[in-house]
Amino acid sequence: MITAIVSAPLPEGLTLEQYTENTMKIAERFRTIPGLVRKNFLFSADEGKGGGVYLWESREAAEACYAGVWRENFIKAFDVDPTIVYYDTPVVVDNAAGEIRTAA
Repeated sequence: MITAIVSAPLPEGLTLEQYTENTMKIAERFRTIPGLVRKNFLFSADEGKGGGVYLWESREAAEACYAGVWRENFIKAFDVDPTIVYYDTPVVVDNAAGEIRTAA
């Protein structure tokens, strides 16, 4: 599994409430992305950044998503190309599901 942390500067003056409203409008789109296991939306008023933490089945699935319409929509929303950092994710503790998953 791969974790990708995506971030970008937020538009000046954007509040958490506005960000949440916007993300709720697009959240459903993430349910059908091939290879995406989980996505957490991020907002930091302190840093003036937003983005997401994505858990992917593979790096190939992540890169396929980020190379397509997703990137175009991100740039439209934030007027900037996102920063993406990839991490190998060998073990995931999922307390909600009551399980520990491995990448193998």
